[in-house]
Amino acid sequence: MSADVGAGSRTRPGPGAGTRSWIRKPGRLAADGAAVLIAAVVAFPLYWMVLSAFKPAGEIRSDHPVPWTLSPSLDAFRRVFEQQDFGRYFLNSLLVAGTVVVASALLAFLAATAVARFRFRLRTTLLILFLVAQMVPVEALTIPLFFLMRDIGALNTLFSLILPHLAFSLPFAIWMLRGFVKAVPEALEEQAFIDGASRTRFLWQILFPLVLPGLVATSVFSFISTWNDFLFAKSFIISATENSTLPMALLVFFDTETPDWGGVMAASTVMTVPVLIFFVCVHRRLVSGLGGAVK
Repeated sequence: MSADVGAGSRTRPGPGAGTRSWIRKPGRLAADGAAVLIAAVVAFPLYWMVLSAFKPAGEIRSDHPVPWTLSPSLDAFRRVFEQQDFGRYFLNSLLVAGTVVVASALLAFLAATAVARFRFRLRTTLLILFLVAQMVPVEALTIPLFFLMRDIGALNTLFSLILPHLAFSLPFAIWMLRGFVKAVPEALEEQAFIDGASRTRFLWQILFPLVLPGLVATSVFSFISTWNDFLFAKSFIISATENSTLPMALLVFFDTETPDWGGVMAASTVMTVPVLIFFVCVHRRLVSGLGGAVK
């Protein structure tokens, strides 16, 4: 009898359980409502960009804009794709962003492994310098980089866009991947050596797959910053317009008197599509990579 009573007392909810759940429920609803509101605020500029790309020119220039259109048009996209060098700009952006992503991932992986696994002089100083490099604004280095590119003869080439973005992507990538490399137990490396694996085999066949989520996370940031770059493209590509990137295509639609806002929004929408595709391809590993970074 006493055992039955004890079991019943354990399963029976306390007198304040209903009140506590009722209190928690409004808090949960408020948190969900705040999340939805923040998401709507963040997504509204993207919605307005896509909407303006489909709006007729008369509705875009209207003094009373509305967040919808009853007569969508593809004229703005037609003007974008009719630009003579738009395809070349797109391929240049793809080449520059792809090179920066691949090169920064490989170099950051090797550098992070060296910093995390080997002990050498000035290692802590080097890590601090990585953080300091992230604090320097890009605008402050544009003019020195311009003279550097001029001295090495890289102006008006895609190399002048690849090298600065690679330099700006590496400190963040190395610092982030260092945590992933340190999270791999050293016992795993010792066991691999006992089994006859060389350091190179351990590096690429064991360690590389384990830190791949971190590489994906850093690659997303590298891709976005390089793909959307306008400052370096405007500063380093002066006369060789065939080497311009996609953000430079937006200048075609700006006129001193009547800018073609429909063309600007359509070109911006086209620029966003590769970023979305990249996110869709890596979003699973991106989530796990950011989670590992937090840990």
